[in-house]
Amino acid sequence: MDDLETLIEKLVAQLGYELVDFETVNGGQILRVYIDKGDLISIEDCSKVSNHVNNVLSVETDFDYERLEVSSPGLDRVIKKIKDFDRFKGQQAKIKTRFAIENRKNFKGTLSGIKGESVIIKIEDKLLSIDFENIDKARLDPDY
Repeated sequence: MDDLETLIEKLVAQLGYELVDFETVNGGQILRVYIDKGDLISIEDCSKVSNHVNNVLSVETDFDYERLEVSSPGLDRVIKKIKDFDRFKGQQAKIKTRFAIENRKNFKGTLSGIKGESVIIKIEDKLLSIDFENIDKARLDPDY
């Protein structure tokens, strides 16, 4: 599955987009690909990526799937790469850790960047350092 994600990331990058997230659903029958480019993602962007990825996967892999879904990551996008914690510095986020820090695993605050391999988040005027490897899930938490 890592090889498939790596291939999709390469294909998306060839078209000038960033692969934000990738998942398989229903035992791999549905492939979901979330893309970004810095601006708003349009239907045309999704269609372009979908056609390219679909064409290459049908020729270069033996991975069997029924449907490919390509979309924007949305305002509450998943944060998976350490560089993105710095990219979204100043924005609200929710982070769930694998192991407890100060007797808790769920944190909500303002991203303050990265330091080495740690993510810095400001929670109620206190800076907390979370080892990147300890992050189970993270996503932006915009005020609507």
